[in-house]
This record gives sequence, C-alpha cells and structure tokens, in this order.
Amino acid sequence: MADPIHVTASVRIPGDAIRFKAVRAGGAGGQNVNKVSSKVELRIDLGAIEGLPEDALLRLRSALRNRLDAEGLWMVTSDRTRDQLKNLEDARAKVAEAVRAALVRPITRKATRPTKGSKERRLETKKRASSLKRERRGGFE
Repeated sequence: MADPIHVTASVRIPGDAIRFKAVRAGGAGGQNVNKVSSKVELRIDLGAIEGLPEDALLRLRSALRNRLDAEGLWMVTSDRTRDQLKNLEDARAKVAEAVRAALVRPITRKATRPTKGSKERRLETKKRASSLKRERRGGFE
C-alpha cells in the first residue's frame, strides 16, 4: 500500500486509492535503460479522494479526461530522472498540484459594455484603414 498524498489540510488521497507500478523507461541511459525499472506509473481512483468538493471533482475529471484509463483511474507517469524514488516523488507532486488546481474556482466573467472612448478609437481606426485603401486605388489613365 502506498503512502497517502496530503494535498491540503482537508484534502488527501488515501494510500488504498493509489496503485504504484515501476516500469522500464525509454530514452537516454545506455544499457541501464534495459535493466532498471525507473519509470513510475501511478493510478489514482478519483472517487476515493477524501475532502474534495463535488464541483472540484468535476473540474478535475474534465481536466484529466484524456488521462483516464478504461477503469476510470487517473494515470500519472514520471520518467524525468534515472532514479525510481525521485520519479515517484515527482509523480506524487504532479498529482497534488493537479488536485490543488482543481480546488480553485474559476472566476465568472461579468459582461460589460465598451466605453465611449473605445468605440471612438475603433471607428477612427476603421476610417484610417478605409482612407488608406481609398488612396491606394489610383486611376490608371
């Protein structure tokens, strides 16, 4: 069983919601790449996250919709370093950061009207462009 991930004081991912797997990483590393399983895969059950409000869970699911496997588990990988423990910490940090980002409520946009000055500037720009094009259309006589 993996250690729980504490995201905030009230939100945490319990250890039984995390599945850990080490696999061989591709890329640089020479012969070491073929021998050592340094890449880390974490699969996290989103429904088991404790203390996560419903709206934040919906934001998290929509943000991660392309990283969910067939079972609905969130798959996080890290192969940044050649050290398995550092990759594990990196993957756990990615999880905590994504959950923290989902906790932030987006600011709703308030519709506003254009100011008088912005309307005048827009019309003046249109007039300038129009006159420039008009001047370009010289007669060929």
